[in-house]
Amino acid sequence: MFFRLLLALGFFPSIQVTGITASQILVKQSPLLVVHGNAVNLTCNHTHNIFSKEFRASVYKGVDSAMEVCVVNGNFSHHPRFHSSTGFNCDGKLGNETVTFYLKNLSVSQTDIYFCKIEVMYPPPYIDNQKSNGTIIHVIDKLHCPPCLSPEPSKLFWTLVVVGGVLTFYSLLITMILFTYWVKLKNNRMLQSDYMNMTPRRLGPTRKHYQPYAPARDFAAYRS
Repeated sequence: MFFRLLLALGFFPSIQVTGITASQILVKQSPLLVVHGNAVNLTCNHTHNIFSKEFRASVYKGVDSAMEVCVVNGNFSHHPRFHSSTGFNCDGKLGNETVTFYLKNLSVSQTDIYFCKIEVMYPPPYIDNQKSNGTIIHVIDKLHCPPCLSPEPSKLFWTLVVVGGVLTFYSLLITMILFTYWVKLKNNRMLQSDYMNMTPRRLGPTRKHYQPYAPARDFAAYRS
């Protein structure tokens, strides 16, 4: 469908550029709008001053413009209201030479070509525009939309990076503190060992050797 719409978009300019008279309004649109979410702003640029006039601006869907998507009518003396009678969620904004339609809650099945139409209802004569080149609105499914899926994994990734960085920092800090404490304890033990080795010692034996006691024998008794 999308490629057929591209062919249709390329076909229209060849039959619409000619034949524009002073009683017609020239309307220009962007050739393509890609919708990654479900809302899009379609701007219709026109060359007719519709201030202080009764006007009607609308958007139609399909190559044959069979479905009216959104419409606004009235004049600038009061705030016009954008509405849809075909189930579209739409709003909009009026400018000096622009009419912007806000289309919301779009689905993939609503990918199509959309045409703007500007009409001056009063005062006479009635003026409208030739069929514009149209805008292809290509709605991409949310499940296959990289910009829609990227924020959550990105947040999760950076959260894990921050948590991992904090844990690594505290692990290194605790390791350095324990290592410093171990080095100091080792140095203290070495100093104590050196102090004990420097204590003067007495030369020679430190204990007296006693001869075992043996009672004297009375040899006279044996003789008698």
